[in-house]
Amino acid sequence: MKVMINFFIKGILIFVPIGLVIYLIYKLFLFLDSLLGNILKPVMDENYIPGIGIILTIVLITVLGWLSNRFIGGAIVRFVDKLLATIPLVKTLYSVIKDTIHSFLGEKKSFSKVALVTLPGTNMKCLGFITSENVGDFYQPLNTHVAVYIPQTFQVAGVTFLIPVEDVEILDVKAEDAMKFILSGGMTSK
Repeated sequence: MKVMINFFIKGILIFVPIGLVIYLIYKLFLFLDSLLGNILKPVMDENYIPGIGIILTIVLITVLGWLSNRFIGGAIVRFVDKLLATIPLVKTLYSVIKDTIHSFLGEKKSFSKVALVTLPGTNMKCLGFITSENVGDFYQPLNTHVAVYIPQTFQVAGVTFLIPVEDVEILDVKAEDAMKFILSGGMTSK
């Protein structure tokens, strides 16, 4: 009986990560396909092939990126950007989403520097990511502080601390490796 339980646990350890990844990829596929696919399905009827929505979404996003580099297209993008930045409530949501996307995909990636922070009065340390080295731009009295985002283990949440520069040590560690280490509760390593 003990051997069977051991095999069952090993099966779970193999199946659950693979199953969850396949399930998440499937759900992501359905979501991305539905973005434009829901518009195309009634038009194409039985000729609709799953995946056309994703292909069209990718093409549309690429064309939008190309247009943003052109004079007229760039002017339209800047106009929409300014418009969204002036509407109450929408501007807050828009700026948070825009800044977050730019921090991951833009030229200045926010999660590129891994920080080691010693908790005051203890020898305990925590890992985080430098998200802003110019906190003084936000609030002048904090011009000697940096913003460090500390993710929480086993979830996609975290806390942003404003810490004096001298209390932060930058580690020579890939941000991806540090994120895996933090989110797994320290169970993964390089």
